[in-house]
Amino acid sequence: MANNNPPRNARSAATKPSSGRRAFYGVLVAIALVGVAAILYLKQSPASNDTGAEAQAAYAAAQRDYAKAGPPKPYVMGNPKAPVVIEEFADFECPVCGSYATVTEPDVRKRIIDPGLAYYKYYDFPLPMHHNTQTASNAAACADEQGKFWEMHDQLFAGQDAWGLNPDGATQVTDNPKSVFVGYAQAIGINTAQFGQCLDTKKYQSRINANAADGFRRNVGQTPTFFINGKMFAGSIPYDVLKKAVDDAAAAAAAAPAATPAPAPAK
Repeated sequence: MANNNPPRNARSAATKPSSGRRAFYGVLVAIALVGVAAILYLKQSPASNDTGAEAQAAYAAAQRDYAKAGPPKPYVMGNPKAPVVIEEFADFECPVCGSYATVTEPDVRKRIIDPGLAYYKYYDFPLPMHHNTQTASNAAACADEQGKFWEMHDQLFAGQDAWGLNPDGATQVTDNPKSVFVGYAQAIGINTAQFGQCLDTKKYQSRINANAADGFRRNVGQTPTFFINGKMFAGSIPYDVLKKAVDDAAAAAAAAPAATPAPAPAK
């Protein structure tokens, strides 16, 4: 671990770090601060100022609720016969997920999914400290009912500031995001009456629970978390890193020996 303590006063001017080394240490300190901020984001509730213990209790309650959930049913995109499968566990209200969805994912779709290099699966993993994320997951599921999941997915992430957290990270923009989500439904051209009824009844809550339960079973502890041919990558990853992981997974899959067919039963 890097020692971030300041130089002792007794150190002579001749032994003080150069400006280049001072800049290097400054970068280390900045990285450490970002790491601390990320830990605090995961451990505390930005919407209700919960303590870390309360957040952990909420997770435990969610795990109990999801224990009886059925098999997951992720939302998919691309060629199911692609050599690589990218699985994402995400929370619609998570700002880091929003950044990935709006900055990195367009390149992933254009340069990896569309050419058939990978098959993409999205799983709901709503964090208990986010008050509107369950409703957002239901909105996405209700849009999927009309064949527009990815269009709603994009609207939700691009418009987080209209329904999610305020810039202070401690309060919600709204306690009732339905009108915002109905506006998104209208924008993507689906039946808003059907969508609204679906949203009110939480018609697909069991699907959301099942997707989240699969995340708990696979030790997902933050959002976003990715699995690339089964290998976990926790946290948002830039395009170049994700592309290399896809290329490595494809190479490994190509090098793997073909499965030997089972011998025919003796007559």
